[in-house]
Amino acid sequence: MPFNFDKDTNYILEDDRVLLRPLTAEDIVLLLPFALNEPDTWKYSAISAKGHQGMKEYVNATLVAMAQGKEYPFVVYDKLAGQYAGSTRFYDIQPANQTLQLGYTWYGEQFRGTGLNKHCKFLLLQLAFETFEAERVEFRADARNEHSIAAMKSIGCTVEGILRSNMAIQGGGRRSSIILSILKDEWTNVVKENLRLTL
Repeated sequence: MPFNFDKDTNYILEDDRVLLRPLTAEDIVLLLPFALNEPDTWKYSAISAKGHQGMKEYVNATLVAMAQGKEYPFVVYDKLAGQYAGSTRFYDIQPANQTLQLGYTWYGEQFRGTGLNKHCKFLLLQLAFETFEAERVEFRADARNEHSIAAMKSIGCTVEGILRSNMAIQGGGRRSSIILSILKDEWTNVVKENLRLTL
C-alpha cells in the first residue's frame, strides 16, 4: 500500500469544534500573542517560540521543512471560542517506512483542558491512518512533562520507552524523551472508536 502523503496538498481538517489548516507565514501575527504573553507554553518544548523573534523563527523553520516534505504544520482554530488556539504538526515524515511523528503541539492557556486537543488528534490521526495510509504514528515528549504524557495516553497511545538524555534543551542541560505510538490496526480496531466517544 503506498504512503499517500503529498506535501503540496492543502489538507484542511474540520469538525463541529475545530478547524485545522496549513500554517502560513501570515499566521505569525495570529499566534504572536501567545509568544509574547504566555512564555511558559514552551517550558518543555524542544524549540521555543517565545517572543516576537522566537515565533517568527519557529514558523519560518517549519515552513522550510514543509517545502522539503519533512514536516506538515497546521494552525488550530477553536470554533467554540471563535479564536486561533495554537499549532500542531506532522514531522519526521518517512514515506518509505509509512511512518510519521505527530507533535510540536501547543495551545494557549485558555484552550488547555477544554477537549480541543482530542478533536485535533482525532482528525489528525484519521488523516494519517486513513488518507496517508500510515502504519505507525509516533509521539514524543519531555519525560518530565506529565501533563503532555497523560494527554497522549488518554487518546490511546502506547508507551514504548525512554530515550535517555537524547536532546539538548534551551538554556542548557539535557532532556530524556518518552516515546509513545499508535499502530494502524490499533487505530482501526480500538483507538478510533474510543477516541470518538470522548468528543
